Amino acid sequence: MTAAARPLLIFPCNGNGIEALDCLGGQYQCIGFVDDTPEKQGKKFHGIPVLSRTALASNGNAAVLAVPGGPASFRSRRPVIEGLGIAADRFARVIHPSAHISPLARIGRNVLVMAGVVITSNAVIGDHVCILPNTVVHHDVTIGDWGLIGSNVAIAGGSTVGSNCYIGSGTNIIHGVSVGEGTLVGLGSNVIRDIPAATVVVGNPARPLKVANDAR
Repeated sequence: MTAAARPLLIFPCNGNGIEALDCLGGQYQCIGFVDDTPEKQGKKFHGIPVLSRTALASNGNAAVLAVPGGPASFRSRRPVIEGLGIAADRFARVIHPSAHISPLARIGRNVLVMAGVVITSNAVIGDHVCILPNTVVHHDVTIGDWGLIGSNVAIAGGSTVGSNCYIGSGTNIIHGVSVGEGTLVGLGSNVIRDIPAATVVVGNPARPLKVANDAR
C-alpha cells in the first residue's frame, strides 16, 4: 500500500466487488472483502482475505465500498447497505482512472464507476450507485440513490432514473424521459417513453412485463 492510499474494505465478495479491484488506482488499497457467507470467510480471492462483518469495526480507519445486488436482488440493496451501520463519511467513492467525469457533474457517496464510463455536464449521480464499464451518462441526467447501471448503457440528456433501479447492459434511454423508482430495465432495451415506478420492462421499444409489488 502506498503512503497516499487509504485502506478499503469491499462488501460483499461478489462480481461487483471483484471488478472494483481494477478501479482503485492509487487512492485506495483493498485490505479485505467483507462477506456474510461462511463458506467464503477465511479464504482469499485474488490474494485478498474474506472477512466477517467484525472487520468493519476492527478496521475503523478503513473506507468502505458496499456494492451488493444484481438483477434478482437489486431492490434489497438499501436495507442491506443500511444494515452495515456505516457512517456516511466512511463510504468510498471509487472511479476507474479511465473514466471521464465532468467537473460540472455531482457524484454521491459509495459510488463505483468502472472503466470507460463517461459522465457529462450537470449530471447528478446519487449515493450507493454502481455504473459498469463503457456507459455514457449525458448532460443533465439524474440517477437516484441505490441504483445499478449496466455496461454499455446510454442515458440521453435530461433523463431521470429513479432510486433503486436496475438498468440492464446495452440499454438506451432517450432524452427527457423518466424511469420510475424500483424499476428493472432488461438487457438491450430501448426506452422511449416514461416508465412508472416498480415496473419490469424489456424490448425495443421497452414494454412492461409486470409490476413488482416489493419495490422499495
